Amino acid sequence: MVPRVLVVDDDPGIRAALQRGLSAEGMEVTAAADGTEALRLAHTGAFDVLVLDVVLPGLSGYRVLERLRAQDVTIPVLLISEKNGEVDQADGLDLGADGYLVKPFSFLVLAAQVRALLRRRDTAGRQMCLRVGELEIDRAGREVRWAGQSISLSPREYGLLVALASHPDAVVPKDDLLRMVWGEEQLVTRNVVEVYIGYLRRKLAAAGADAMVQTVRGQGYRVCAQPA
Repeated sequence: MVPRVLVVDDDPGIRAALQRGLSAEGMEVTAAADGTEALRLAHTGAFDVLVLDVVLPGLSGYRVLERLRAQDVTIPVLLISEKNGEVDQADGLDLGADGYLVKPFSFLVLAAQVRALLRRRDTAGRQMCLRVGELEIDRAGREVRWAGQSISLSPREYGLLVALASHPDAVVPKDDLLRMVWGEEQLVTRNVVEVYIGYLRRKLAAAGADAMVQTVRGQGYRVCAQPA
């Protein structure tokens, strides 16, 4: 997918230059000139990165950033500003910015920072969503789907599946599963892993994922996209 970038600066020359430059980098760019519009557009969830000037009419970039973070909007934000003091930069980062560039800046550096924020966002997204073949685990919402069909799991079953799917095709020993899912609980034996693996298999099988969880005799269990 083409990354979407929101550029906010009250200087029309800077807006136009950033729009041309980032578009040439293969990004889809939308530009805004004031803090109020920046806040409205950022709330749509349609953008992957926000390049935000600090000094803006209406709401300052600091206030826009502060409100976004207070409302749990997690879009990566690169602040740009003529303010080059250490306190100014520290204030921006403390408010939740992911980067801070001082004007005048090199476009090459800005583009590199935008690409870095896009990579970081992609990595975070992959970590929050596990996929093994048709199996999809949304760790943020604690939802499990097979070929788009939702599967309801108990907390222990879900924990087992996440532990296995986090290492696809690798064998995870029973003792490791016991520690990862049950922690240091007393009176819990390795047999409980077998019991819950059975529960998990039945629910996966009901959704069509019959051979998803495999037993490797004498070693442990693994999750594979393809049947053994």
